[in-house]
Amino acid sequence: MPTTAIWWIRRDLRLTDNQALHLACTLAQQVLPVFIIDPGLQGSQYNSPKRASFLWGGLQALQQELQKIGSNLVVRTGAPAEVLGQLCLDNGAVAVCAERDYSPYAVARDGRVAQRLGDHLHLTPGVSIREPATVLKDDGRPYTVFTPFSRRWQAPGPIRRSVVIPAPHTLTTPQGIASEPTPAPTVVAPLARFPPGEPAAKQRLATFVNGETAPVFDYANQRNLPGIDGTSQLSPYLRFGMISPRLTALAAYEAIARAPTAESRRGAEVWLSEIIWREFYIQILHHFPYVRSSCFRPIYDGVAWANNPVDFAAWCEGRTGYPIVDAAMRQLAQTGWMHNRTRMIAASFLVKDLLIDWRWGERWFMQHLLDGDPAANNGGWQWTAGTGTDAAPYFRVFNPVSQGQRFDPQGAYIRRWLPELAAVDERDIHEPWLMPRSDQIRAHCQIGQDYPAPITDHAFSRQRVLAAYKAAGAEIAE
Repeated sequence: MPTTAIWWIRRDLRLTDNQALHLACTLAQQVLPVFIIDPGLQGSQYNSPKRASFLWGGLQALQQELQKIGSNLVVRTGAPAEVLGQLCLDNGAVAVCAERDYSPYAVARDGRVAQRLGDHLHLTPGVSIREPATVLKDDGRPYTVFTPFSRRWQAPGPIRRSVVIPAPHTLTTPQGIASEPTPAPTVVAPLARFPPGEPAAKQRLATFVNGETAPVFDYANQRNLPGIDGTSQLSPYLRFGMISPRLTALAAYEAIARAPTAESRRGAEVWLSEIIWREFYIQILHHFPYVRSSCFRPIYDGVAWANNPVDFAAWCEGRTGYPIVDAAMRQLAQTGWMHNRTRMIAASFLVKDLLIDWRWGERWFMQHLLDGDPAANNGGWQWTAGTGTDAAPYFRVFNPVSQGQRFDPQGAYIRRWLPELAAVDERDIHEPWLMPRSDQIRAHCQIGQDYPAPITDHAFSRQRVLAAYKAAGAEIAE
C-alpha cells in the first residue's frame, strides 16, 4: 500500500510555493488535500459572511486547480483534532502537514491537534515569510518598534527566485474518500472586484509589478490616494494564502533591482516596506497575544470611552456627515475592502472624534473585511488609537476634513461611494454642511435630508479625546 500524508489546508489555498504541500509530497507517496470547516471559527464574533464567501470561492478555485493535476479536495466539518484523528485512522496517514499560524486561536487549535496526533503533525513556515522566532534582537527578545524590526528582517538579503517552490505537475491522491460539498459563496457582490483563487491572485500581482511603467514604481506617490487604484489590492489573497507572501516579497525585490529611476525604485521599496509591516504585526501577535483583547500599552486600558451606540451605528452605516469617513464605510459595506489611507481616517474618527473603544471598530472591520486578519487588523487599529507598538502619539488626531482635502482633493473617491454628493462642487465636497441653501438645492443635496449634518464637531471632539487620554495617564506614558 502506498503511504499517505494529509495536506491540512488552512491559510494556504494555493499550489505554488506551498511549503506544507511540498513537505507532504516528500513524506509520502500520496497526498490527501483536506480543508476542515471549523465551527469554532465559523461561530466567532469576528466571522464575516463576506470573508467566508471569499474563502468558499477560493476553495472552489483550488479544487479546480487540484483536478487539473489529478487530485481532489476533501472537505469536512468538525473540531480539527477529531476530524484529522479519524482521517489518519481511516487512511493510515503517516503525517499531517500544515503551515504554522500565529493567532492565539490557531496556536491553541494546533496544540489540541498535536496532543491527538503526536509526531504525525508537521508545521511548516509559509503564513509569514520569516517566522517570528527568527527575527529577534541580539538578546533574544522580540522587536516592538517597526524600523529596527525591518532592518533585521532584511538583513539576510533579498528573497531569491530559487527558494520559490514550483506547483506540482501531478498529485497522487487516495481515491474514494468521502467529502462534503464545498460551501457556495452567499455574498457574491465583492467577488466581482476580487475573484477568489490563486490564478486571480497571480494575475493581480503580475499586473502590479510587470513592465517598465508598472504601478509598483509609482506606489510611493499614489498609495495614499483612495480615488485611484494605486495599490496592489493583494491583501484578501494574502489573508488566505491564495498567493505566497514570499512570492510578493520576491516580486518587490525584483522590482527594486530593475527599477529604471531612483523614484521608481523608491516606489518598490515602499511596497516592500508594507509587506514587512504585515510580518511585523504577525510577530507582535505571536509574542504578545494579549493584544488581541487589550492595549499593547496597558496604561491605555484605562481610557474612559464614551461608547455611544447611536454614534457607533452612524459610523458603521456611513452616516457621520464627514464625507471621507462615510465614503470609506460605504466602500467597506459594498466591497468588503477599504483603501488603507481611509482605514486610518475612519479608525481615527471612531476612536478620536467619537471616543469609541478601538475594539468596537476592530470587531466591525473583522466582520466585513475580505482581508480581515487578526494580526494586521489589530495592529492597524492600535496604531491609530495610539495604544499599540510604534504608536502614533495619543495627541495625533486626524482631521477628517483636511485628510479628505489632502488625499482626495477633487472628491473622486467621495463621489464614487456617496452618490448623493455627486453634484456637489469641488470646493464644498469635504464640508458640504457649509454650502449655502441655494447651492444645496442646486446640487440636490440638502444637508439633514439627502446627506446628514456632522454628528460631532471636530474641534470639540479633539479636546474631549485628549482629556480622556490624559486622565488615563497618557502624558506619563509618552
